[in-house]
Amino acid sequence: MSITSLIRPLFMRRLRAIERLTADGEATQRRELRRLLRSGVATEYGSRYGFKTITTYDEFRRRVPLVRYEDIRSDVMRMVDGEKNVLWPGRVRNFAQSSGTSDGKSKYIPISRDSFNRCHYQGGFDTVALYLGENPKSRIFDGKAFILGGSFANELHSHATVGDLSANLIDNITPLVNLVRIPSKRIALMEEWEAKLPALVGASRHANVTNLSGVPSWFLSVLKELLRVEGCDSLHQVWPNLEVFFHGGINFRPYSEQYRSITDPDKMHYVDTYNASEGFFAAQYTSASEAMLLLLDLGIFFEFIPFGDCEHDNPEAVPIEDVVAGRTYELVITSCNGLWRYRPGDTVRIESTSPLTITVAGRTKHYINAFGEELMVYNADEAVARTCEQTGDAILNYTAAPVYATRTTKGRHQWLIEFARPPHDVERFADLLDQNLQQINSDYQAKRTGGIFIDRLSIIVARQGLFDDWLMQHGGKLGGQRKIPRLLNNRDIIDSMIELNPHKNIEK
Repeated sequence: MSITSLIRPLFMRRLRAIERLTADGEATQRRELRRLLRSGVATEYGSRYGFKTITTYDEFRRRVPLVRYEDIRSDVMRMVDGEKNVLWPGRVRNFAQSSGTSDGKSKYIPISRDSFNRCHYQGGFDTVALYLGENPKSRIFDGKAFILGGSFANELHSHATVGDLSANLIDNITPLVNLVRIPSKRIALMEEWEAKLPALVGASRHANVTNLSGVPSWFLSVLKELLRVEGCDSLHQVWPNLEVFFHGGINFRPYSEQYRSITDPDKMHYVDTYNASEGFFAAQYTSASEAMLLLLDLGIFFEFIPFGDCEHDNPEAVPIEDVVAGRTYELVITSCNGLWRYRPGDTVRIESTSPLTITVAGRTKHYINAFGEELMVYNADEAVARTCEQTGDAILNYTAAPVYATRTTKGRHQWLIEFARPPHDVERFADLLDQNLQQINSDYQAKRTGGIFIDRLSIIVARQGLFDDWLMQHGGKLGGQRKIPRLLNNRDIIDSMIELNPHKNIEK
């Protein structure tokens, strides 16, 4: 009998619980809110907003304000400095560092012990339960999990451990899990990518790897180097029992063709996860759909702001029972790490309400709407994927921004693309990408019709390694969860990247 078959009943019990709790999502979420408020009573934030006397969701919504990171930065930094009972009971010792605030400063997202155990690790367990439920013949635990993570920060904090979410998760994981995963903690937490890459290949090339977990773009670099070292064309020549890739962090669609080209499609499964620094929110529950099931009992209470209201001074958030399928919302969370009615900056599209499933639409600030086209990241990712399927090309990374009209020219979108396999005809690629965007986004199509408002997009081909180089020059770390925005409504990033690109003034 295989190890997986022995462990499987434990995951099936949890799967049945997920199905039961999802079927009565409103009640499940109200229980989570009550539990969170009981914990929050003992905090300074709870005293500030009278958690002790809040008995209903309407009271909670009325009394506790919606906040962004800038609104609670001072509270979080007190926690980093070792203060207790600020946003969450006790002292929080771990923080996930990420960039992207409006003032350019890093964010430090608290990871409490409750958040580790009730949310992040439980979310990983639930993802495996959902996968095993759909794949009864899986032997996932009969080999090793290859988990690719980031590293800790260079900054020293005497009272806290600061680094990538994945580094915090690897560092605090139960020792039993280390028996079924690679690489070692020492290699997993290495900071320098140039040394880490060969170490990862060396640690994995002779292992019986059955599953992968990580960010698709970074993992692709590791896998290609592994195939080069082994002299193989397919991962299944190296790991014949490989069966699933649990991925997250970015949309998988632009990378799907590249993964299919280095695996046996009949043996491989792909499972999308939504494990953000702020919490584990959702996981794909069926291969028939890219939608992810919102996990409702992991110490998070969810609210949603209609996308058109995001920029209002006092937007109204609604609970899960009031969302509408097909619409896009900004996500709001109250979670067991001390984030109360917090706006992470993510937008999601509601795919269905029973069960409640979502896809990630992008970031509230990562879109292009310079000409009324409202182009979202998920539109761009889908158009890139379709175009690559049509041309047989493959991309490593891209970013896009508007080029504004002048007295003699119309506006357009400008794309900077680093190709894995550059197209023979960049102009044909641009034509197809533009056509696919029009098919996917009716607002973009309306602005493109007849070339009256905006011209066809243009493409600059990025040199190999440009995106990595830009990240390193701007405080990023290779192999972690930091990434360059796909879309921005301004040219701040794309212009600084073009400066690093040869023939920067020539659009190919």
